[in-house]
Amino acid sequence: MQERYDSAAIEEKWQRRWEEQDTFAVREDPDRQKYYLLEMFPYPSGRIHMGHVRNYSIGDVVARFKRMQGLNVLHPMGWDAFGMPAENAAIQHGTHPARWTRENIAHMRSQLKKMGFSYDWSREFATCDAEYYRWEQLIFLKMYEKGLTYKKSSFVNWCEPCQTVLANEQVEDGRCWRCDCEVEQKELEQWFFKITAYAQELLDETFHLNGWPEPVLTMQRNWIGRSTGCEIDFAVKGSETVIRVFTTRQDTLYGATFMSLAPEHPMALELATAEQRQAVEAFIAKVRRQDKSGRASGNYEKEGIFTGSYCINPVTGDPIPVYLANFVLMDYGTGAVMAVPTHDQRDFEFASRYGISMRLVIQPDGDILAPETMTEAWIGSGRLVNSGSFDGLDNETAKEKIADYLESCGIGRKRVNFRLRDWGVSRQRYWGTPIPILYCDACGTLPVPEQQLPVLLPQDVQISGAGGSPLAQHESFLYTECPLCGGRARRETDTFDTFVESSWYFVRFASPGERKAPFDRMAAEYWLPVDQYIGGIEHAVMHLLYARFFTKVLRDLDMLAVDEPFRNLLTQGMVCMETRSCPEHGWLFPEEVEDTYCRKCGRRAILGRNEKMSKSKKNVVDPDQLIDRYGADTARLFSLFAAPPEKDLEWNEQGVEGCYRFLNRVWRAVYENMEDLASIEGMDDDAMAGRVLRRHTHRTIRKVTEDIDGRFHFNTAISAVMELVNTIYSFEAKKKCPAALREALEAVVLLLSPFVPHVCEELWQRLGHSGGVETAGWPQYDTAALTEDQKTIVVQVNGKVRGKVTVAADAGEEILKAAALAEENVMRFTENKTVRKVIVVPGRLVNVVAS
Repeated sequence: MQERYDSAAIEEKWQRRWEEQDTFAVREDPDRQKYYLLEMFPYPSGRIHMGHVRNYSIGDVVARFKRMQGLNVLHPMGWDAFGMPAENAAIQHGTHPARWTRENIAHMRSQLKKMGFSYDWSREFATCDAEYYRWEQLIFLKMYEKGLTYKKSSFVNWCEPCQTVLANEQVEDGRCWRCDCEVEQKELEQWFFKITAYAQELLDETFHLNGWPEPVLTMQRNWIGRSTGCEIDFAVKGSETVIRVFTTRQDTLYGATFMSLAPEHPMALELATAEQRQAVEAFIAKVRRQDKSGRASGNYEKEGIFTGSYCINPVTGDPIPVYLANFVLMDYGTGAVMAVPTHDQRDFEFASRYGISMRLVIQPDGDILAPETMTEAWIGSGRLVNSGSFDGLDNETAKEKIADYLESCGIGRKRVNFRLRDWGVSRQRYWGTPIPILYCDACGTLPVPEQQLPVLLPQDVQISGAGGSPLAQHESFLYTECPLCGGRARRETDTFDTFVESSWYFVRFASPGERKAPFDRMAAEYWLPVDQYIGGIEHAVMHLLYARFFTKVLRDLDMLAVDEPFRNLLTQGMVCMETRSCPEHGWLFPEEVEDTYCRKCGRRAILGRNEKMSKSKKNVVDPDQLIDRYGADTARLFSLFAAPPEKDLEWNEQGVEGCYRFLNRVWRAVYENMEDLASIEGMDDDAMAGRVLRRHTHRTIRKVTEDIDGRFHFNTAISAVMELVNTIYSFEAKKKCPAALREALEAVVLLLSPFVPHVCEELWQRLGHSGGVETAGWPQYDTAALTEDQKTIVVQVNGKVRGKVTVAADAGEEILKAAALAEENVMRFTENKTVRKVIVVPGRLVNVVAS
């Protein structure tokens, strides 16, 4: 009796064996080519979801494939464990963030092991481990010594419910990315990393990251935002104060008719006259409730307030009004913008609303514009008018000429500006890495001495969610001895942004047991850079940019020898599923719907569009339930087969069923032929049939190898194996060709093993092999086997297909012509006609021209 495919028993068996034998543990080996495969490590939220399954399945295919090719593969896993969700959960459930985090890690680790991912678990760590963050604190101190960290007062995105600062990238449509509450602007003393010192290098290197997706590189280039222009000084009327602006459009300087300041600008209140001060203060308070990204993107209505002051246009000498405007940010340029309404649409709309004068200074070729008749700004090219001695110049030439003029007069200078701002890393929360800084009334700001690291995060705290970080009320943490004078010093109570932890974790994986330094340099130089990094595109301008910056800092601190952290990057798509909602009960889980009706009330459930799986939309699938029903191999196979990795995957229950049926089919293909494969002696009896099967086998090996290796076309690779399985089932000469049959079945098992490792390990063993599939190595295709003995050629008569002929693969032109003319259908269509010409297209067709 044939043994059935028991996924649960097979997967439990092989997962236990891999763990007992440390199958995937790896060490540096100078004699072997290394391959470092890494997926972005997860936040321990409690349970893995289908996005995790897909992401980590993609990585596991590559890791297993490279091992089978003989490479020394590092494939680690750890936990991005600090952050606000742990604090929020602690408040909600009355537990400690550390306990919540550790319990979640334990559960998610068991889930990942149930998926059969080939991780080197001996390298596992969590970023909340003191043995990890102590080295992060050391790196901070080294950066402090080099002047790469500093503290300053800054307006920041502030989330009141979370009581913490948010980076611009963490504000989505004016709301906190964690709690979805409205974000406001608040002025705080913050610690910053000087990422701007690396702006040019970060930009330049994007043009050499050939293994990265172009959309990610474009996003980083835009975020860094290099622009060339001028700084220009505008004197405030009746004062010695100067307003400095940066502009890339100095060619429009003669058309500047008002000045726009960011409401956060330090001169905002200083310029407010007595008559306007109350209105200015009210406007500043209003804008503080608007988030920066929303203001920059134009999500808010363009608003402003006149300060009552004027500044002088340095080339016209005209006084122009100074406004505060909600669309101007301190984060770009100088926080002040010379406004040219005739040549900037935003300024045009603002000037139109507030009745500000306009002056045209660029006239397009072949057209005549006038400010009083313009319905929109002219932002194109043209020749300068109303611009003094620069009239008649094309505006591109005028940019250089005016820049030179400004420098010669001492009222301006050429400058390169970057949109990128220094990285604010202070967070007013508990669950994070303490910033190793002390404040002494006598000695000032001091770094914690290296020998006193780590500055441990105290565990005996009460977290209520109110009043900011509890570290500020924890006296035994807060107060310590000043290392210089011995007096009482106060610790910094802010903790690091969690993106600091994820900016160097990939280096620590090279030597996670190192106790004397952040990492062992020789191990890091062996493994780095990461050869293949996998994660979501949503991290393009946060984690990925910060990791690049940190790598360059470590290089300049003489701790690391590489310039870039990730040689190749794959950004996988999301897992999506259709949503259904009930008019009475809202979003419904799949099990709450039966035949398109809500099971709770019987009303029709409205079908929505396919959306990213999320708990809020109730369109989630629990991987544990999927594993219990079908097995981990089926879950892996579906996530890899349903769509290319870079595309969104649409969840389909029928697709999962189909993958499960296919694995059963593979299982039966081996078992049904076990008797024929028991003993193979000599050559196959049917040489022709054996060659046909061998040819399909080796074509499949070539196809799958090419699809996996660097291309990640997993869906087409799996499809090719499915076709080979179909050929095996239809192969009629099984008993006459056991050698070709065994080769085909073994190829199926080996080719599928990176995708569905458990069942393939089992079948490989059942086929009589003592070692595992990785011991066998990746199959190599035989070029001789790919060559066809015969080929089929299409035959046309007067351009229309009339038949086909089968000839020897090396048949010459004369043989092809003769075979075509002798084909039965061709003879019928040329009967009573004269053959004028026979055209041979080698390898494709023969066309008989007759009349």
